[in-house]
Amino acid sequence: MTLPLYVALIWHQHQPMYKSALTGQYLMPWVRLHGIKDYLDLIVLLERYPKLHQTVNLVPSLIQQIEETAKGEAIDPWLECLLSETLTEDQKVFVVQRFFDATWEQMIRPHPRYGELLDLRETKGLSWCLDNWTDQDFSDLMAWYNLCWFDPIFQAEDIQIKRWIKKGKNFSYADRVDIYAKQKTILGKIIPKHRQLQESGQLEVTTTPYTHPILPLLTDTDSARVACPHLRLPEHAFHWPEDVDVHLERAQDLYKKRFKVPARGLWPSEQSVSPEIIPAVLRQGFQWMISDEGILGRTLGIHWERDMYGHVQQAEQLYQPYRVIAPEGEITMIFRDHRLSDLIGFRYSTMDPEEAAQDFIEQLEAIQRRLVDQKTTNHPHLVTIALDGENCWEFYEKDGLPFLQAFYQLFSDHPFLKMVTVSEYLEEFPPRQNFSSDRLLSGSWINSDFTIWIGDPIKNKAWSLLATARQKIANHPNPPQAAYEALWAAEGSDWFWWFGKPHSSHHDYLFDQLFREHLQGIYTALGQTAPQALYSPLEPPHVLYKQMPTPNLDGTGTDEAWDHALSLDLGSSRGTMYENVPISRIYYGMNQEHLFIRVDWQEKPQTIDFYFYVPSRTDITSLIPDEDCPLEAPYTYRYRYHIQVFKGLSLMAAGEYDQWFSQNLQVQYGLLQCLEIAIPWSDLHLNAGDTVCWVALARLSDHRLIPLTGEIIELELSGRVG
Repeated sequence: MTLPLYVALIWHQHQPMYKSALTGQYLMPWVRLHGIKDYLDLIVLLERYPKLHQTVNLVPSLIQQIEETAKGEAIDPWLECLLSETLTEDQKVFVVQRFFDATWEQMIRPHPRYGELLDLRETKGLSWCLDNWTDQDFSDLMAWYNLCWFDPIFQAEDIQIKRWIKKGKNFSYADRVDIYAKQKTILGKIIPKHRQLQESGQLEVTTTPYTHPILPLLTDTDSARVACPHLRLPEHAFHWPEDVDVHLERAQDLYKKRFKVPARGLWPSEQSVSPEIIPAVLRQGFQWMISDEGILGRTLGIHWERDMYGHVQQAEQLYQPYRVIAPEGEITMIFRDHRLSDLIGFRYSTMDPEEAAQDFIEQLEAIQRRLVDQKTTNHPHLVTIALDGENCWEFYEKDGLPFLQAFYQLFSDHPFLKMVTVSEYLEEFPPRQNFSSDRLLSGSWINSDFTIWIGDPIKNKAWSLLATARQKIANHPNPPQAAYEALWAAEGSDWFWWFGKPHSSHHDYLFDQLFREHLQGIYTALGQTAPQALYSPLEPPHVLYKQMPTPNLDGTGTDEAWDHALSLDLGSSRGTMYENVPISRIYYGMNQEHLFIRVDWQEKPQTIDFYFYVPSRTDITSLIPDEDCPLEAPYTYRYRYHIQVFKGLSLMAAGEYDQWFSQNLQVQYGLLQCLEIAIPWSDLHLNAGDTVCWVALARLSDHRLIPLTGEIIELELSGRVG
């Protein structure tokens, strides 16, 4: 008889601290909007499939903001507009700009009136809307922006929401007030419902350090060099291990107050771990924690091999828990299957829901067959699937409801698949394998390192500002609680995620502002003057680039069109890396159809490689496939496209498992005294409004690999593309 294959499905629900420590105002609406779309419905649906047990991680800073929002204490600029009976001119501009911040195809266009307003904004432009829209148009837009975030379960089953959806237009101020009241009602049910399902045994709720900080970097920013020895670090190191204890203690205390028992499981922020955090985790009584398969592989010295279908060959090693032994005690660790988690997070949204659900079941069946083939089925195994529980659903049909219904039903009916909470499995099947805590790799779920949060010049600047403010608290004879609250908010990982490269969003300026206001709040609480650096954005504003005409690509570089391009000098003033490099300058520019690049040299290189990524689309990316590549940002980032010049041009697209695949391309080029290329935006599958970022490397005749850019070059597309 086939032993059951146990599956732990873990959803991570997280938002950073959007309430400014300086002003007490909420700067963003995402707790409120995701609260009516992604938190309650997920477990309401689970309750309808009683055979399935799951784990949900609720970040403490999210719990606090859910509760404040449900009480009507969290007022953000979007909500101020919704509740304004008469909009000011500035508010009207804000509404036209920001009240389409949702996935257009899945959340806006299914509703005719909302789609109509979007088409007017896109075809007529902002100024036309401000001049021609009536008060009713603005009221309908504000109503629909808030209605479209209600989960499809509530849209279909809540009588009041159904009436609003059916009404479609001519929403009154009273309607908008009632919509907000409904939002608060749903938000108020989130935590009690999680507690109810945990008490019934169908759910396990876990926690995360208080405001979602990267614990290893709080302990010591030098830990970033464990995985990346040559990483550029901040001018002022951060070394406050006592803050790790505080974040864990506050998380456990908050959890006990809401759920009446201590949390057994810990989702370390960004699944980031290091040997140094283990003692603090043990001191707070956590029994298990989770990280990524990459951490396990590098800890045990295993290179995960996958077959042509993506299935891990070393299934026995991945699909089991491990006991981590430290001088202070022991803790169990589980490690997620990165690929299976990404299938839900990024891939299945593009498939038919029932086909995607069937594929996922078949993935699990294939794992079980692998375990049988390896003759390891005398002990049931645990497949861990863990991912963000909110953001991916915006790209699914009906917020993922058809997919989850199909998947849950197939799983419920399956003869040997069993979905359990993590603690359920561990109580019955304790770890059989051990390793000492000093072997644990210091890293996160991305690339098994910390380069997403440190190493970039802007990220390092933020760390230095944080370290300086932290020292001010340490030097104060009696720092008030408000200073610590502002510090803990500023220590969250999200700010560093968005600073610099490689991530970007339409709200980067707000993340920048929030981080600086949290730090300003520290100085205000201490009665001190904040540094001037905290009153200007950490990142300089994007320069509006004037488009250039199309040059004649004859490889001579003499066309006057290049006079309109930007340029990058590769002389010795750029550092010792560029001394004696026979490549002098890079020119780059764009128009609505093409990206133009020109490379000048004194000696022709053997190859030139260009790597591109799009911050808004990071679902499939790969590392630069060159062992000589510098082990520092931005060359440690993951890229989507690779164009190589070597006796012609080739275009490669990223695939799974850091592979690259050939693609058709329409690139034009000239190669004579210099390299001139014109890359159609359509080759890179880019659209108007996308930002494209790229780096370049050259292989010289003496086989040296030289980074030509040294930093990310970024351009934002506008107007018609391709």
